Amino acid sequence: MIRHIVMWNLHEQAEGADKAANLEKAKALLLSCAQVVPGIRAFEVATATPGMDCTNDLVLHMLLDDAKVLADYQNHPQHVAIKPFMKSVVKERRCMDYTV
Repeated sequence: MIRHIVMWNLHEQAEGADKAANLEKAKALLLSCAQVVPGIRAFEVATATPGMDCTNDLVLHMLLDDAKVLADYQNHPQHVAIKPFMKSVVKERRCMDYTV
């Protein structure tokens, strides 16, 4: 199994909207990809809890059968379609993939 974790920090303003609006849109777009390919065992998207000491604004946490499922997810047209929006609103991105 592969665990795929991505964390983002967003710009204060981008795409004509503030960070809060872009966070909600980004979360919805990511959630729309939760079942695009077989082999995704867990899919969680969360935003930082206000008032807590957080280093990132948004996180995606996935558990997948194997590296092929991750590659299929990365290249799926629905996932590819959200990348331009994400790139336009994201200030910083971190990712880690590892075998479990």
